[in-house]
Amino acid sequence: MLNLEEIKSIIASGEGYNAEFKVRVPSKLKDLSEEICAFANAAGGVLIIGVNDNNQIIGTALDNAKKSAIQNAINEINPQLPVEIYQVEVENKSLWIIEVNSGAQKPYVLSGAIYVRQGPNSQKITTVEQMRDFFQQTERIYFDEAPCPLFNLQTDLDKKWFEEFRIEAGLSKAIGVQQVIKNLRLLNTSNAMKNGGVLFFAKSPEDFIETAMIRCVAFEGVAKTQIIDDKLFGGPLPLQYKQAMQWLKGKLNIRYEIEGSGPRREHWEIPETVFKEVIINALSHRDYYDKGARIAIELFDDRVEISNPGGLTSAILLDEFGTKSHSRNPLIFGLFVRIRLVEQLGSGIGRIKTAMQEAQLPIPLFKTEGMFTVVLTRRKSSGKSSGKSSGKSSLQNWTETKKKINEQSPARLNKSMFKILEMVFASADVTIPEMAKKTRLTERAIEKNIYKLKEAGILERKEGNKGGYWKIILKEI
Repeated sequence: MLNLEEIKSIIASGEGYNAEFKVRVPSKLKDLSEEICAFANAAGGVLIIGVNDNNQIIGTALDNAKKSAIQNAINEINPQLPVEIYQVEVENKSLWIIEVNSGAQKPYVLSGAIYVRQGPNSQKITTVEQMRDFFQQTERIYFDEAPCPLFNLQTDLDKKWFEEFRIEAGLSKAIGVQQVIKNLRLLNTSNAMKNGGVLFFAKSPEDFIETAMIRCVAFEGVAKTQIIDDKLFGGPLPLQYKQAMQWLKGKLNIRYEIEGSGPRREHWEIPETVFKEVIINALSHRDYYDKGARIAIELFDDRVEISNPGGLTSAILLDEFGTKSHSRNPLIFGLFVRIRLVEQLGSGIGRIKTAMQEAQLPIPLFKTEGMFTVVLTRRKSSGKSSGKSSGKSSLQNWTETKKKINEQSPARLNKSMFKILEMVFASADVTIPEMAKKTRLTERAIEKNIYKLKEAGILERKEGNKGGYWKIILKEI
């Protein structure tokens, strides 16, 4: 039985993989028994009645007849599942708690269907393929639920990242680290950290799970013949994601859009959201039992390939791909949901396709046999991209470019000249009227400054005034 402080802590942590809130007892009691069945088929959980979706304690009344009806609904689960149902008083309001342990006799079935927990939701599986996959996972245990006995919470936890996670997940600082970990069900019955907790919060998960890293490789040309950059990123999974995104940002062509005095907007040649979806999907759903491969991001002149061990689970049929989701690692998936790096279940593939279409790029190629691979086509260079016209492919930001311009300038440039060059750096197609509007200078003044930049050998116009583009001249890059 949970004590009062533990219950308050779970409510403050909000709903997730191991916690579900109800304002009141639903009219259809099967809604409760489905959630309970799903908890039993996963890592267990707590269902609290009397709390709304905003984690506010509303309170609820539950007479003996209703309590008996709930117990009867739970008894419909087969095999028999023992649960604890009890009342607590929190802030002078009555809450009802239903505690569910991870079942020892999986699978648990309700009305002929198996329910499982996927992130913060419960999912019904009914097809033969889905059930086969569930039995396979039950036989060997979800990897992220298995214990990692060598992990030491005091020495191996990445405390700095854990505090960042706490902030991003909206968890109160008043809740101790040990209690947060307990609320998230990251410990097994022997208080050993589960693999999911190690992968998400260890300083170096790769010390415990050797292949838990992302390898980023850039090749020259379109074949795997010559490597020009090769990086391995370890650490907690969310930080691996951030490092991989930063690596891609340094390799791809990125155009910048400046609006007045506000921050500039980045436009990646392949939409940034596409990489977010694909990489988070790989980290959440890869087969960590496969000890022979890592997640790989491979960059070519014409494409980017992102691969992770494990094809589609048998729970997902090919004609369901992109509309349904079934995670090999529901605990990890649930942690990503808490920091809002994962959105609606099963919607990621649709967002990837939509983003590519809106960017006028080909629909990605998905290879689902063996390694799960996504092939993203890069935008063909027209010679006009801000990367090539302004030196962006060699210099990664405007600060570096500005420094290089100062080093090679025969004469001191004024503020307006640097503003013009910055706009060219952001977009090689920027027009003189646009420059005038953003700098609040007359078009004549812009033209005079451009003339001086041309004379200084810093700026030139390529392919004529109509249909052409600007190019910043950077020497010895």
